[in-house]
Amino acid sequence: MSSRRSQSRQTSGASRISDEQISDLVSKLQQLIPELRARRSNKVSASRVLQETCDYIRSLHREVDDLSDRLAELLASTDDTSAEAAIIRSLLM
Repeated sequence: MSSRRSQSRQTSGASRISDEQISDLVSKLQQLIPELRARRSNKVSASRVLQETCDYIRSLHREVDDLSDRLAELLASTDDTSAEAAIIRSLLM
């Protein structure tokens, strides 16, 4: 165990997290990430799970940005009083 981790465990008191809890959380993350869930082997390093999680979150952010841009374009191209605009507004509520 690294000295930094030992020091962290000693100073954190009641808020420390066990290796077993970390392993459990990494396993849960692995099940949430499509790229990792599709793999046949459950043997994936924690660092790989964390990297894939970060990549997946970035891709979700890009998707949200793209959808927001498309929605803004759609709203800009419709009349504010049109039925289409009313439907879009109702979906956003």
